[in-house]
Amino acid sequence: MIGERLQELRKDKGVSQADLADLLGVSSNTISSYECNRSDPDDHLKVILAKFFNVSLDYLLGLTDTQYSFQRGKNIVLVPDSFSDKDIAEVKEYIAYITYKNKNSM
Repeated sequence: MIGERLQELRKDKGVSQADLADLLGVSSNTISSYECNRSDPDDHLKVILAKFFNVSLDYLLGLTDTQYSFQRGKNIVLVPDSFSDKDIAEVKEYIAYITYKNKNSM
């Protein structure tokens, strides 16, 4: 799975295999091997790839289909993929309500 994700991310960002190989300090053949699922990058390289493409390791490894940012912080609220636009709007309204309530309780 990582091979397909890696190739997709690389192409979406407009990066050649040679450029990615230079970034990682490996050969173009190694990148090709990763993308064809003949081998996997080590854990350190996986982290570098996730940071470079700004995706979570879960996405890179195929554990989720949602491209969460590698840089997400504690202030990020993740809602299930099954939430409709209306559901998301309700969550935002509730957050606004809590913010209002906290400001007025001081």
